Amino acid sequence: MISQRKIIHIDMDCFFAAVEMRDNPALAKIPLAIGGSRDNRGVIATCNYPARVYGVRSAMPTSQALKLCPQLHLMPGSMEKYKTVSKQIRAIFQRYSPLVEPLSLDEAFLDVSDSAHFNGSATLIAEDIRRVILAETGLTASAGVAPNKFLAKIASDENKPDGLLVITPAEVAGFVEKLPLAKIPGVGSKTAERLAQLGLIHCRDIAGCDLAILVKHFGAMADSLLKRSKGIDERPVRTERHAKSVGVEHTLDTDIDVYHDCVSAMTSLWPKLQLRLANQGEQGLQKIGVKLKFSDFRQTTVECQANSVSLEQFLPLLQQAWQRRQHQGVRLVGLQLGFTPPNPGQLCFSFYR
Repeated sequence: MISQRKIIHIDMDCFFAAVEMRDNPALAKIPLAIGGSRDNRGVIATCNYPARVYGVRSAMPTSQALKLCPQLHLMPGSMEKYKTVSKQIRAIFQRYSPLVEPLSLDEAFLDVSDSAHFNGSATLIAEDIRRVILAETGLTASAGVAPNKFLAKIASDENKPDGLLVITPAEVAGFVEKLPLAKIPGVGSKTAERLAQLGLIHCRDIAGCDLAILVKHFGAMADSLLKRSKGIDERPVRTERHAKSVGVEHTLDTDIDVYHDCVSAMTSLWPKLQLRLANQGEQGLQKIGVKLKFSDFRQTTVECQANSVSLEQFLPLLQQAWQRRQHQGVRLVGLQLGFTPPNPGQLCFSFYR
């Protein structure tokens, strides 16, 4: 039964920055950001907690981050170093369960439903994973334990940094009914505003709502809203090494009706896409694409063939997608990549330029 599953979500705390602070402790107490070049297209990949005090966050344009925190220390980072540490962490995961689904270099799901460790206690397994990661890498991780992936991921974010939250099957209903709908993945502030206009603020408010009403207002998202509001997530932990596609997207706080703002929103996704790309290993890139969802919930995707990728390659695709908006605002921006399985001897594509 789904309620008997034991899922752990592990999320490393400010991973890139944490690795740099571990290797140079002098960086630990100063505002630090990784990946944000000072040119007009610079975007912060991640930052440490002293930087976050100033409002700096990942995916923020570097220019904005420097206005918020002029003393921000910028580092280009070393993807090869981060990948090496990530492999070390994944090897730790494998000691506890063969069912590991990496989401990026710094987070993963584990299904420990059948694990014999600690007499099958997912809570003790999560605690031990965090202990071993700290002992062997010098890095902290936050964890969420729950009966499904949706709740485990939300739980891992509740007590960051270096925290743990457990949601047992008996606690799911109580936890979910108080959960703000804005915390459901894909619900941005604009959608949350529309939900609020219907009197829907928390999951308990939507659980008994008529599906037809939700479909009228939220289209294809309605079914997911209903399921998540009841704590339902049937997705299994998938262990496949090579994904057929990789994508990142963001539901905007307010709908965009200026093209330049759409370019900025797309640019802010680039560090996240790089993180996902680094997770894929050696497989060939086949195509790239841009996805837009409009104010009326229509969506469009523009793709082209490609065997390498840079941020600039998405710009003509974004322009084509933008022209399809029919005077509607843009509420979601996404970047997508499609892959083909590598042939023996095939070289890995380069995605840094």
